[in-house]
Amino acid sequence: MKIFKTYSLTLFFLLLSSIVIGQVNEMKKVASDESFTIRGSVYDKASRQPYKDVEIMINGGRYTRTDFNGKFTVQAKIGDEIIISHKDFETIYHTIKKNERIDIEVIESNRSGRSFKTNRDIKRFNEMIDSADAYLKKDAEKSLKFVGDALDVNVSTSQSAEAHELLGDVYMYWKQFDLAISAYKISIQNTETSSVKLKLAKAFHSNGDFQKSISTYENLNIKDLSNYEKTLLYEGLGDSNLKIKNIPKAITTYEEGLKVAKQHLIAPKVTDLNSKIAQAYNEKGEVSKAKGYFDNSLNLAAKENKKRSVEEKVKVAEFNSVNQDYESEIELRKEIINDIKDIERDSIISNESPITSQKQNYKIGNALILQNRNEDAIPYLEESRKEANEKGDLIVGKDATRKLSEALIKKGDTKEGLAMIENYENIVDELYARKEQEISQAARFSRNIAEQQNRITSLESDRELSKSEYELTQERNKRQQLIIYSLIGGLLLFLITGYFMYKYIKQQRLANNLLALKSLRSQMNPHFIFNALNSVNSFIATNDERTANKYLSDFSHLMRSVLENSEEDFIPLKKEVELLELYTKLEHFRFQDKFDYSIDVDDTIDVESFQIPPMLLQPYIENAVWHGLRYKTEKGHLNINIKPKSKDEITITITDDGIGRMRSKALKTDHQKKQKSKGMNNIKKRVAILNEMYKDKVDVAIEDFQDLEDAGTKVVVTLKKD
Repeated sequence: MKIFKTYSLTLFFLLLSSIVIGQVNEMKKVASDESFTIRGSVYDKASRQPYKDVEIMINGGRYTRTDFNGKFTVQAKIGDEIIISHKDFETIYHTIKKNERIDIEVIESNRSGRSFKTNRDIKRFNEMIDSADAYLKKDAEKSLKFVGDALDVNVSTSQSAEAHELLGDVYMYWKQFDLAISAYKISIQNTETSSVKLKLAKAFHSNGDFQKSISTYENLNIKDLSNYEKTLLYEGLGDSNLKIKNIPKAITTYEEGLKVAKQHLIAPKVTDLNSKIAQAYNEKGEVSKAKGYFDNSLNLAAKENKKRSVEEKVKVAEFNSVNQDYESEIELRKEIINDIKDIERDSIISNESPITSQKQNYKIGNALILQNRNEDAIPYLEESRKEANEKGDLIVGKDATRKLSEALIKKGDTKEGLAMIENYENIVDELYARKEQEISQAARFSRNIAEQQNRITSLESDRELSKSEYELTQERNKRQQLIIYSLIGGLLLFLITGYFMYKYIKQQRLANNLLALKSLRSQMNPHFIFNALNSVNSFIATNDERTANKYLSDFSHLMRSVLENSEEDFIPLKKEVELLELYTKLEHFRFQDKFDYSIDVDDTIDVESFQIPPMLLQPYIENAVWHGLRYKTEKGHLNINIKPKSKDEITITITDDGIGRMRSKALKTDHQKKQKSKGMNNIKKRVAILNEMYKDKVDVAIEDFQDLEDAGTKVVVTLKKD
């Protein structure tokens, strides 16, 4: 009769435990998942303007973007590197050291700022959200209070969405799944995001609404998801299909998720999905396939960390137990007990965790009893009972005591077995008292949550009411605004008319400048050709026919290039250098006994990226040869040097050690003195017009640079990049 009473009490407590939601136990629970949610924002430091669509990527494969208000959330672990990139600023790299908000202040961005919500409101909102996030797993009431305080600020629609998303996260952690669903729905109504839809689908699953969960997952646009979010979608679909016993669909979706996780090296999810595929095959009855996937998950988990490896071993041990492979189960649980000792050196394992040593010893004892090895089971059950007593784990202590009493009685130690039954009754009484306390705490917890939720609901209603009043006020002001806009429109029309008049005048000036440039080019090309043909004539008169043909071939090549570029205001520097090399080669061919030459271009200069007026440098080289080097008694040298001056400027220096400008002028005949230098004058005019049109793109300086009798001349041309 006493034994019957004991088992009746046990049945009563099992029914009671199924009614009580485990809120209070969850308050003490330490999350086994090492990843956490990182919240952050990206904005301009000077104007506080948020950056939309900034790419946020974690080196583990997770990816997201900032929303309209520059906000983002992403899952990360300590040690992960977060990469923040956008076209308007340089890529930023940051290593996660703790669970913290990441606020990126962009300095000297490539865009102008605009006014928006006051910095004080934004700062206050962020402080409240950060505080709510900090207390999420520690104190539900405080976390909810801070969410309410955040909503009490003058929040925008996107901020309301962020606050309700966090509210949903709080409720999910504390097992209030129906409230989490409501919070996520409000967040989506304010700002629709794929990440919150994923959370909503998971909340439906946790609340037992598996069809709604599947429908929410399937309505997501997979193109909007990051690679990590894709794995979550397929994993969630598999979980919900497994619950409704659609096992083939569950396996298919798990495999899709595994494919994405492998492709993008998301190691934790590769392990998880192998394990879940194994569980699905086991439910389907295909034990050999299940074992293969469990072998994969065990190997992968061992590469992550000790705790993850133990968690996976526990799943495989349960698989062996279900399939009555007790020897494999026992060996694996012995390994688990040794591994737990290593874990407990660095961290505390809560009694609620499936990887406590008291649970594993109990499971070994139970497996031995199922094999009718009662005597072998007794030491493990005694050890389980001892550990449970030391750690205050009444549930495992109760089960281990009951099993121990059964083993002792079957062994023949009836007296000791009956004594264990008395101990069992004492533990049941203690557990009963604790459950009453937990029920009381759970009721108080529910009341406090309800109070905070009522406050949040009231704040949201007030916000909606304020929004309606604001819209009504806006409607009333439309007439006044219409008058103001009409006046502004008239002013804008006047300004636009003035602008087009200014633009027309500017275009006329530009057309005049272009006409002048064309005229100067038309004068310069015949001038150059005339001088070049004189050189050809002189050369033919003094050389043999073969050499003359070679010279004419090079000259025709030069003329073709000159004519091709004659209609352009600017050509690439590379083309101008090629023309100079060809022209200087021809002049040197004629005056080999008068000078040598060199053309030096700095390797760091991208000659394709700089633009120069065609035929700008040739007249300076021509002057150096014809008026400086040609009259030297000894052999001279002509150097053309192109080197960088700054990031966007280069200098082109043409130097010769000829007789200099003063002596050259003195040697001119009376007829030559009467002729003005059309080539040099044309260049001056061209440079002046081009600088007016293109904002001082070219600068030219000419000077004598030696104190010797042969003074020489230096021409320095400074050229700016577009």
